[in-house]
Amino acid sequence: MTVTIYHNPKCGTSRNALAMIRASGEEPEIIEYLQTPPSRERLVELLGMMKMKPRDLLRRKGTPYDELGLDDPKWRDDELIDFMLAHPILIERPIVVSEKGAVLARPSEKVLDVLPNPDIGTFTKEDGEVVRRG
Repeated sequence: MTVTIYHNPKCGTSRNALAMIRASGEEPEIIEYLQTPPSRERLVELLGMMKMKPRDLLRRKGTPYDELGLDDPKWRDDELIDFMLAHPILIERPIVVSEKGAVLARPSEKVLDVLPNPDIGTFTKEDGEVVRRG
C-alpha cells in the first residue's frame, strides 16, 4: 500500500503526521506541495475523497487569504480552487492519502484513520502531547 502526504516541512502538524506514518511502518511518498502543487484535477479529486468543499480546505493563517478577500461568500468553488492553485500556501495541510481514503490530518492523529496499520503505540508530538494508539 502506498501512503502519500502533501507536506510542508515547516509545519509542526505536518511533521507530526509524517512521523506517525513512519511510526506505523510506512515510508510515504512525500509531496512538498508548496514546490509541487497538485493539479486542478488532483485537488478536485482530493476534495472529493475527503468530502470537503474548497472553502473547507482554505488556510487563513500565514497566507494571502485576508488580502484576497476570500471570506467573501461571493467566491464560487471553482474560483476558490483557482486561488489555491495560484497560491498553494492557501491549501490547508497535511493531506494524507492511502488505499483507505484521504484525510486532512488536523489534528495530526487524524492520519491514523487512513493508515493500513494505525497501531503506533505511544507517540509524543512535538509539543509534548501524547497520542496512544494500539
